[in-house]
Amino acid sequence: MTTDLVRHYADDAENIRLARSPHGRLEFLRTQEILRRILTTPATVLDVGGGTGVHAEWLARDGHTVHLIDVVPAHVDAAAMLPGVTAQLGDARELPVADGSVVAVLMLGPLYHLIDPADRAGALAEARRVLRPGGVLAAAGISRYLSAMETGTNGTLDADMITSVEAVIATGRYDGHVGFTPTYWHTADELRVEIQAAGLHDVEVYGIEGPGWAALDAAGIDEFPRRMHAALHCARLVEQDPLLINASAHFLAFGREPSAT
Repeated sequence: MTTDLVRHYADDAENIRLARSPHGRLEFLRTQEILRRILTTPATVLDVGGGTGVHAEWLARDGHTVHLIDVVPAHVDAAAMLPGVTAQLGDARELPVADGSVVAVLMLGPLYHLIDPADRAGALAEARRVLRPGGVLAAAGISRYLSAMETGTNGTLDADMITSVEAVIATGRYDGHVGFTPTYWHTADELRVEIQAAGLHDVEVYGIEGPGWAALDAAGIDEFPRRMHAALHCARLVEQDPLLINASAHFLAFGREPSAT
C-alpha cells in the first residue's frame, strides 16, 4: 500500500485536486471552516497523512504548532519548508509520536487509503494513543455515493460503469472507476461507528460539501466564484442532516479523548 501511495501522490496530487475542480475548492473551504470551529485556540496539531501541507500551512498561520507525518518522502520535504510546520516520515498505523503528546490529530486522508478495517482500527487506536486527555481527532472519509452523484451528473454513468458504482455503494470498496487510487469509502454512520469503536467520545460527523458539489463541477470552474456562496450556504444548512449527509463527497468526523478523572 505504501508504495502505491508514494507513486500516486508523487505529482502533488492532493494540492492539485483541491484547486483544480469546483468541488475540490469547496471541500477546501469547508474543511477550513469546520476545523476552525473546533480548533478555537492555538494547539499542538499532528497532521497525519498531511501531504505537502495543504492544511498544515494555514493551521500554522492560525497560530497552531503543526507536526506533519506522511509516507511520501517528497511530501515530507515540502511540508518541512513551510513556516511553523515540522514534518517527518511515518505511517498512520504506527505513529512516531509519544503517548498523550498532542491536543489534536488530523487524519484527513489515511482512513480511506486503509482498505482493511483492521488497518483503519489500528490507525484510530494510534490517534487516540497520542492524544492528550480531552484532545480531539478530526478524521475524513469519502462518501460511498460520490461516484454515483459525479457520474450521474456529468453524463458518464452508463451500462459499463453501473456495476462498479453499485459495488462501491454496497461494499465501500472503490476500484478506481472515476479516477483516483483504489480506496475505502464510508457512509456517515459507518465512519461514526468506527471512531466510537476506537473509544473516542462525543463523535460527530459532518458532510463537507453538501449536495450541490456535483452541480458545481458540471457548471465549470469559471462559474465557481458566482455559485460558491450558495453552495456554502447549502452545505452548512444540511451538514448533519441524516437524510442528506451522504450526498456530500466527503465527511469530516470528530471524536474526543475522554478527559482525565
